[in-house]
Amino acid sequence: MGNLQKTHIIEAASWIAIIAILYAFSFEFDKEIEIYKFGASGWPRSILALFCLVVVGNIWYQYNHGSKIQAGRVGVSDDDISEADRSLSSWITISAFITAPLLYAWSLKPIGFYSATPFFILAIIMLLGERRPKWIVGITSLIYGILITLFLLILNAPLPQGTVSPFYDFSAFMLRISNQIQHLF
Repeated sequence: MGNLQKTHIIEAASWIAIIAILYAFSFEFDKEIEIYKFGASGWPRSILALFCLVVVGNIWYQYNHGSKIQAGRVGVSDDDISEADRSLSSWITISAFITAPLLYAWSLKPIGFYSATPFFILAIIMLLGERRPKWIVGITSLIYGILITLFLLILNAPLPQGTVSPFYDFSAFMLRISNQIQHLF
């Protein structure tokens, strides 16, 4: 089987299983839309098709080249992975990376998008190793500003507002500001 290893096949099968599950779920919201001939599930299915294409391309590449490291390629080879640092702090960091999005998703209902997102961005930046306060605040503000501009002003998308008092009040304030800005244009 060329340069394919057992791990390559397991990885590809895992991705194909995830794609198949998501494709099956797309039938739950497969409704016709008057202005879009492919329906509500058109874009999700096209993205799943692209994921499938990436998996096939990856398996083809691994079949021909295996996991050998390429000159000028950023990444880790299989040999480097076996020598990787497996200290307690690396396990804690990996656990935090897995837990952070789950906590963020859980907090969206009580706290809301507008209040939870800056803390999530801040946590991820710190988990990535940034420790300079100016950079942390600057990057968090920039990403939060881009998200707010995109979702509130450009897409005018409804976002979770939260149910707990100070967070709900902040969300209401953000929506009032958005409404006032949109009425200017």
